Amino acid sequence: MTTFVRSRDGRTLAVEERGAPDGRPIFLLHGTPGSRLGPSPRAAVLWRLSVRLITYDRPGYGYSDRLFGRRVADAVNDISDVADALGISNFAVVGRSGGAPHALACGALLPDRTTRVAALVPLAPPGAEGLDWFEGMTSSNVTEFKAATRGHGAALELLAPAVAEIQADPMRMIPAIDDLPEVDQHVVSNYGIRRMLVRNVAEALRSSPDGWVDDNLAFRSPWGFEPETISVPTLLWHGEEDVFSPLDHARWLSERIPDANLVVEAGVGHFGSLEVLPSVLTWLA
Repeated sequence: MTTFVRSRDGRTLAVEERGAPDGRPIFLLHGTPGSRLGPSPRAAVLWRLSVRLITYDRPGYGYSDRLFGRRVADAVNDISDVADALGISNFAVVGRSGGAPHALACGALLPDRTTRVAALVPLAPPGAEGLDWFEGMTSSNVTEFKAATRGHGAALELLAPAVAEIQADPMRMIPAIDDLPEVDQHVVSNYGIRRMLVRNVAEALRSSPDGWVDDNLAFRSPWGFEPETISVPTLLWHGEEDVFSPLDHARWLSERIPDANLVVEAGVGHFGSLEVLPSVLTWLA
């Protein structure tokens, strides 16, 4: 069931809760593009783990109002506002793919409320010293991020046609899913997962490309915190064959986050992060 929370600056945030109402509260931050309806373990798994899972649409996605010019760090205020509205004082945070930098922001800027952080297939910040940011990255992502580097107009011009096609017929995503690398095909060949991915992105882009554009701009701009300032236990998980956010990004982060544990899984790609979510939730809880 979707509920709506008012942020401190008056915006609406769309929120979804799953699992055990009295369980350990864990925020799950969706990928890019994505929504509160994104990949998550089944309800029975959440109940077994005694997890109260909270998801929300980042600004500009789904039913959440846009925050123009948002930084990665700005997610901290929205997460705090959602937690306050739900009567939650402390919580853990996990972010997958585009959600991972936002989860790391909680570890850096909200250590008094954040107990643990997990970042699955994360990106490193732009200008990461010693990292070739685009090395090993699939051409579609390189094109997206380079457009974002040129600014809002370029990012919008690139993404708007694709968003219009998805809005007209969400099933047009299927060819893109079918073109994923073989290691990711192993995960998304399941009919239920494919259907969930289509629903997730259709919900994310229901009204505009704003969330997707703003995510990419935020990733390629200063994040508003340094990884070295993350002060809570942090798990970094990455598939060795990931071509969407290459493994070197997680390695770079692991060398700078003081209390970080990097787990690398061989023979696994970007979407392998869906399969490890239950074990990650166990660690967070």
